[in-house]
Amino acid sequence: MPAAPLHLDFDAAIEHLHGHVGALVARLDRPHAVVGVAGPPGAGKSHLARLLAGRAGGLVVTTDDYLPDYDATPEHLRDLPESSDLERLARDLAGLARGEATLVPEWSFKEHRRVGQREVRASGVIVCEGLHALHERVRGVLDVRVLVEASAGARLARVERRERGGERGWTVEYAREFFETVADPTFARYAPGYRGVADVIVRNERG
Repeated sequence: MPAAPLHLDFDAAIEHLHGHVGALVARLDRPHAVVGVAGPPGAGKSHLARLLAGRAGGLVVTTDDYLPDYDATPEHLRDLPESSDLERLARDLAGLARGEATLVPEWSFKEHRRVGQREVRASGVIVCEGLHALHERVRGVLDVRVLVEASAGARLARVERRERGGERGWTVEYAREFFETVADPTFARYAPGYRGVADVIVRNERG
């Protein structure tokens, strides 16, 4: 039976994960540890991933870059894990963890499609973040599994604030509709499974 997950607030999680990953690397038979950070839309998983990678001089890989082209995918299917290329994500993460230079896709939220690829190489911890970063097709290459949670109100406020800044080229109204009808319900279908395999559960109610 798996050990119960550790529950931490956001700031404590950064400190814990930084120390834990540093100790973990010394026990691995490859150069880099891989941390998966999943969570519902607006939970703060991207922010946590950037902070963790920044502390450790690492690399962030986002599941967003493995999304399907939106023009070729009905709206209600766009956030399903089977619509994303998670098999390639797992292969890319494994190659990066072995220290290999790896071509990863680039997906544009302005054009809502894949626009190319780029070569990257890990120099520290690899943090994979996204809605389905703990999916069964990915979790086999993860050394640490993190789930970020927050109330629906806090998450929607973050999504709306993000779109006011023009991050994804959506109106605030469309971002709210997509959150309520597609992204949030889609994640909720998989949340119990992700919670069940998480090593660390982070609560993030920060403004």
